Amino acid sequence: MHIHTKYLILLLVLFTSCKSPKSSSSENSPNIIFIFADDLGYGDLSSYGAKDISTPNIDFIAENGIKFTDFYSVSSVCTPSRAGMLTGRLPQRFGLNGVLFPDSHTGMPSSEYTIAELLKDNNYRTGMVGKWHLGHKHEYLPLQQGFDFFFGIPYSNDMASTVYFRGNNVIDHFPDQSLMTKKLTDEALKFIELNSKNQFYLYVAHPMPHVPIYASEDFIGTSKRGLYGDVIQELDWSVGKILNKLDEMKLLENTMVIFSSDNGPWLTMKEMGGSSGGLRNGKMYTFEGGMRVPTLAMYKGLIPVGIETNEIASQLDWFPTFASITNSEIPENMILDGLDIREILKGNSFGFERDYLFFDYEKLEAYRKGDWKIKLPYQGWPGSWYKSPIDAHDTLLFNLSEDPGEKNNIFEYNKVLARKLADSMIKKYDDMGELPNSIVIRTDADESHLRELNIEK
Repeated sequence: MHIHTKYLILLLVLFTSCKSPKSSSSENSPNIIFIFADDLGYGDLSSYGAKDISTPNIDFIAENGIKFTDFYSVSSVCTPSRAGMLTGRLPQRFGLNGVLFPDSHTGMPSSEYTIAELLKDNNYRTGMVGKWHLGHKHEYLPLQQGFDFFFGIPYSNDMASTVYFRGNNVIDHFPDQSLMTKKLTDEALKFIELNSKNQFYLYVAHPMPHVPIYASEDFIGTSKRGLYGDVIQELDWSVGKILNKLDEMKLLENTMVIFSSDNGPWLTMKEMGGSSGGLRNGKMYTFEGGMRVPTLAMYKGLIPVGIETNEIASQLDWFPTFASITNSEIPENMILDGLDIREILKGNSFGFERDYLFFDYEKLEAYRKGDWKIKLPYQGWPGSWYKSPIDAHDTLLFNLSEDPGEKNNIFEYNKVLARKLADSMIKKYDDMGELPNSIVIRTDADESHLRELNIEK
């Protein structure tokens, strides 16, 4: 009996000692707050050169962390961009290539494994506040995609049924959009307070500055860029409230805070749209203005103060990076397109030439490797209220280190290089294997009866 008891004690000690390193590293894992603006352009923050908009709280993240100069969205439109960020996978891998609408009966497949699921499986509390835009049917909502908490709207704020959800239920059919930034900020602050004793991941996806734009009374007339600037300055206020709450709860040093945008500015909205900051074009295009987004991150102990990097990085990279810094285990056989950018966050480099594919819906349109970007021929677009006009073009080649505005096509003088880039692009694309058909977003209504009656809708 005595030997048996000693044996049990020894086993207990061994078991405890084996488990303790995991617990210790887990205790040092940071909270993560990811703040996503909608349609915010590269030239809309003072830290990125805006002279007519003041963003001191967002700039504080840059001053106390890292500023990316060459950071890319996954898509130039909302839904696939968000899907890629949350999964670390190009949305073409699961067919979510277009923008969902209130009459869509589809969404991001529930089989996709999200950042929220990854962190929840590592004992994080997970919350989401703001715009979801990955499907409004029950199986596609945030609570079924790894989030413990959700408060926000299902789609873009210009779409029918802009309603507030709490969890899986609609609680308000008529939210006041002028108070939306404040309301979402309040919900974010409550989540931080309730989970201050836990490790948490909070995804704050502001519907602004996607049109229609609204600012609360306190911010009307505060910027030098009209209502659009006022909206951005209220978003900056929101970031300040979150940072102050973290400081108040003594969580600031152990929280990674990231601010970014889902794609470039919607230029056809004119003064209600943002600025590409000298980059070419905007939303709905795979030129830099549609894909390159302002991105800032801070986390004491990992990210040095006030550094800037021109390393190529993307929203796809957050999934593997969060897994790395939280010691979370990525499911075996899971195909990721993102890279762990932990070393980049520390101020180092990849040590190799990063490359990146650019898609427009399911169509491969461009490729960047190092400083070089090649764009495939485009048939042109005459322009509409929702999409900027662009002339047809043949193959384009740019050196982005010298020409970030993509003004000078140097293809004619560098055809050998262009061929090498094209070969690398095709290989990277082919290595993805056979891709599924696009998910059906919605189908047109049959209005033949109106035509028969000569009724114009």
